[in-house]
Amino acid sequence: MTDSLARTPLYDWHVARNARMVDFAGWSMPVQYSSIVEEHHATRKAVGVFDISHMGRLRFDGAGADKFLDRLLTRRVIGIEQGLIRYSLVTNQAGGILDDVLVYHLADASGTPFHLLVVNASNRAKIVAWVEQHLTAADDVKFRDQTTDTAMIAVQGPRALDALQPLVDVQLSDMKYYSGQVANIVGHAGIVSRTGYTGEDGCELIVAAEAAHAIVERLFVNGDSLGIRPVGLGARDTLRLEAAMPLYGHELSETIDPFQAGLGFAVQFKDRDFIGATALKELKIRPNQPVRVGLEMTSKRVPREHYPVLAGGEAVGEITSGTFSPTLERPIAMAYVQPKAAELGTELTVDIRGRAEVARVVTLPFYQRESK
Repeated sequence: MTDSLARTPLYDWHVARNARMVDFAGWSMPVQYSSIVEEHHATRKAVGVFDISHMGRLRFDGAGADKFLDRLLTRRVIGIEQGLIRYSLVTNQAGGILDDVLVYHLADASGTPFHLLVVNASNRAKIVAWVEQHLTAADDVKFRDQTTDTAMIAVQGPRALDALQPLVDVQLSDMKYYSGQVANIVGHAGIVSRTGYTGEDGCELIVAAEAAHAIVERLFVNGDSLGIRPVGLGARDTLRLEAAMPLYGHELSETIDPFQAGLGFAVQFKDRDFIGATALKELKIRPNQPVRVGLEMTSKRVPREHYPVLAGGEAVGEITSGTFSPTLERPIAMAYVQPKAAELGTELTVDIRGRAEVARVVTLPFYQRESK
């Protein structure tokens, strides 16, 4: 670990809990505190707490914010009801994915509306530059990168709302999935959103950097009897993979378009224009692009990124993410394969270090929590 890595406001908190720290997108981040499997199960069965302060938080104020973001994102921003959050994409002129993002439409304590864009840590500098490249004085937008001034904390799991509710002045159970609002969090102004990246219920908090430590300490005191655990990047990855959530740099990149990735729902063409729209209209009807699929292995060997996927000995694709699923107790993976190999139930093989292992195309997500 070098001193050149950025540190989140909770860095000292992680170190005090003997977290193993690693370099992730230029940040010193906890990969695990105990074991990845223990932290994974804690999130699926009780409450897991994640420091996600490395993710970018970009704020847009001004009367033209919705119009500007509507030109930047693949999904409609104009008309988003206040309090709602949408998953969307930033694409280049060729339709390649620059990042997948969440766009918030909220109002501050005075009732003044604003928009927030949460972006991936590895893409923050790229998206900031993209915003600045396309933003003009005529847009009537004030843009601020609030990443280093704030912290972001995810509270996930079936007991997440129970652990968090006493700390906030909003009724969490009344909040819809993919909604958010400005709230008081243990005496600190912040944002609470009903969002997450684990496949479980829960919330994400955005607070001032200096408030993060006190909030996490209170959260763990309140959640102690609920089985609350700190969770690192290792289990965050196994959890998101079970939930089939794409990860930038694996399932998403500038060479992959939204339709290949199964994200066509996040592309809206009607009565609007945005960067990449012309190219995406053509890509939508292109029939032979590799597509994202889920694979379950029949053996216990785990497929890893870039391992070849074959059909009848012929290469038809490549693994993008793979792991041993702690919940399902079998190896799973996501891959991009040719359409002819993408039909559900198709039997394929994965070349794992020179040995062909049988895999079957299955429905995504691999894991889905039970609805209450």
